[in-house]
Formats: sequence, C-alpha cells, structure tokens
Amino acid sequence: MKRIKLYWTFGRPFTLIPPMVGIFSGSLIGYGATHVHLVYYHVVLAVLAAGVLNAASNGINQICDFENDCVNKPHRPLPSGQMTWRQAWVFVAITYFLALAMVAVINWQIFAIYVVAALATLAYSVPPVRLKRNTWGSNIIISLIRGGLLKVAGWAAVATVLHSVEPWYIGSIYVVFLLGATTTKDFADIEGDRKAGCITLPVRYGATFSARAISPSFILPWLMLPLGLYLHVLSGDATAILALSVIMLAWGAYVVYLINDDPRRLVTEGENHPGWHHMYWMMMVGHLGLAVAYLIG
Repeated sequence: MKRIKLYWTFGRPFTLIPPMVGIFSGSLIGYGATHVHLVYYHVVLAVLAAGVLNAASNGINQICDFENDCVNKPHRPLPSGQMTWRQAWVFVAITYFLALAMVAVINWQIFAIYVVAALATLAYSVPPVRLKRNTWGSNIIISLIRGGLLKVAGWAAVATVLHSVEPWYIGSIYVVFLLGATTTKDFADIEGDRKAGCITLPVRYGATFSARAISPSFILPWLMLPLGLYLHVLSGDATAILALSVIMLAWGAYVVYLINDDPRRLVTEGENHPGWHHMYWMMMVGHLGLAVAYLIG
C-alpha cells in the first residue's frame, strides 16, 4: 500500500482531472454536433487514457526536473529520496504504454493524436529539446497538448475530425486560454527554474510584466465563442454558448484583476494564490459548459 501511495503521489492525481474532463467534454461536444452512434466504452477508454498519459507526462517531467524540484519542491518523491530512479522510470514507461494501448483500440485518428501528444510531452521535458527551457516554447507546447489536441481527441473518440473545422476551432479556444494561463504555475518556481536554466516568462520578465502579458488569455478565448457563432463554425445551442461567454468573460476579468493587483503574491503564494485556483476552475467550467451547450443544441 505504501508503494501504491508513492506512485499515486508521483503521478500527481490532482492534475489528472482537467485532461480527463477535457476529453469527456470533447466527446460530448462531438456527439452533440454529429449525433453519431455513441460507443460508450470508447469514451471511457479515451478519458482514462488522458489521465494515464498525463500521469506519464508528470513522471517524466519530475525526472527531468530533479534539479528544479530540489529547490522548488523538495518534498516530491524523487528529491526527497522516497522513490528510486528505477521506480520512476518503470512508472513512466508503463503509463505511456497503457495510455497509447487504450486508445489504439478506438480508432486510428485518436491514436495518432495521443501519439503526437505523448511525443510533445517528451519534447517539453527531455533534453536536448526540453522546450520547458524556452520562454514561449513551453507555453505553446502545453497549450497545444492540454488545450487544442485535448478537445480534438475527445471529438475523435466518437466521430471523425477530418471533415469539419469545428473541433479544431473549439480546440483553438483552449489553446488561447492556456497559452497564458499555464504561466500561473511558473511564478512560484522562479528560483529553481532560473537555477536549472528554464527561462520561463516570470524568470525572464519578472512577475509584474508576466502578469500583464498573460492577462489577454483570460479574456480572448471567451470572445471566440460568439465569434464562432457569427462565423457559423459552432453548432451548439447559441443561447447557451452566449451565456457561457458572458459568464467566462466576467470571471476572466476578475482573474485579470487578481493577478495584476499584486503580482508578487503569485511568487510567494504559488498554487495557493486565488488566481491559480480560478484558472483551474475556469478551465473546468469552460469544458463542461460548452459540452452542455452542445447536448441541448
């Protein structure tokens, strides 16, 4: 039981929920838009695979972030000495394999998306590519994986993504959101990231400028919802989509106020800062709110 708990901690279970919700909502959106026959176990496999793949990504990131974590998060399994390097590598290998095996039985489109996502997680963490060291490269790769591809993969679990621009447009909304919002986790890691050569936005430009730079990401995505209706790209219920847009715009404006009121709090409070929590819940509500709009449409 102690070993299972150790692996559970290493997989960072709290971070597994958003990608699983993202895939689930993407599947519901795809079903609501196409009304194809829904194969329930395909959705279940895709959702579980998203969580397992994210656990694999967390594992490889902690292996490659050992130097950073010795400064920023010394309580984690590797820097604290609770987990051996061999255990960490075995966990990563098994979770990557399981995630891809689960989606391989669904269809080739979602399998290809998960393969791209898996390779992108390696490019983010593993030298010599290690996009995490790049100021904007890290944000771009995260937003593509956990924003754009997440929604497209969810749609692909129930219907093809090759005959419509709609799933890709929906994915782009979350790309824009995460392009900036993902930086909220970097403020508290400045010291360790600088030491390890990871030049994140807060490391390069400081807290004040970085808070201003990421502010549009809390506003622009939700303007893309009414734009999608205007362009006849989004086929969900128009009233529900507009209502979601208004709610998220007001919420986003409040978050912009929070992170810019005293940016230094982002550095000292890290994941305890209200802005970080709001970013997390905005993502969840954005996923599920759009799914509801498509199910009633």
